[in-house]
Amino acid sequence: MNYILKIVLVCCISLLAYQTNAQSKQDSLDIKQVALDYLEAQHNVNPKQFQRAAHPRMVKRTFWKNKATNKEYLRETFTDFMVILSEFYNSNGDKFPKNPKKEVIILDVFDKTASVKLIADEWIDYMHIVKINGTWKIVNVLWQFNDSSQH
Repeated sequence: MNYILKIVLVCCISLLAYQTNAQSKQDSLDIKQVALDYLEAQHNVNPKQFQRAAHPRMVKRTFWKNKATNKEYLRETFTDFMVILSEFYNSNGDKFPKNPKKEVIILDVFDKTASVKLIADEWIDYMHIVKINGTWKIVNVLWQFNDSSQH
C-alpha cells in the first residue's frame, strides 16, 4: 500500500508541475497576435503596432552576401530600425499581395518563453518571444527569404 501511495503522490506532483508550465489558451492567442502585429505593422504602415509586438531590445538577424566579395555574413537589425521601417515600407501599398500570407505556427511554449515560425509570402521568420510583466514580446528573430539567393 505504501508503494502505491508513493506512485500516486509522484504522479500528482508531476501533474501539478506540468500544469504550472503549460501554455494557456490566452497565451497561445497572445503569442499569435504578437507575431501577426510584427508582420502586419509593415502591411498597415503602423509603427505603434510593431512597438506593441517587439521588445525594445529585439534583434533581428539573417545571413547576407557581399556581392563584391561573394562572402556571407550575419546581418542584424534592431527594434528602432524596424519601427522606422514600418512607418514607410508599404506606404504606397505595393510591397505585399492583396491577400498576404500570414501563417503563425507556435513551435513551443514553456512558462514564459515561446518559439514561433511565421511564414509570409517571400520569407520565413523564426521568433523567440518572452512574457515580461504579463505581456508577450519578441526578443529574437532569425529570418530568410524563401529564395536564399536574394540575400
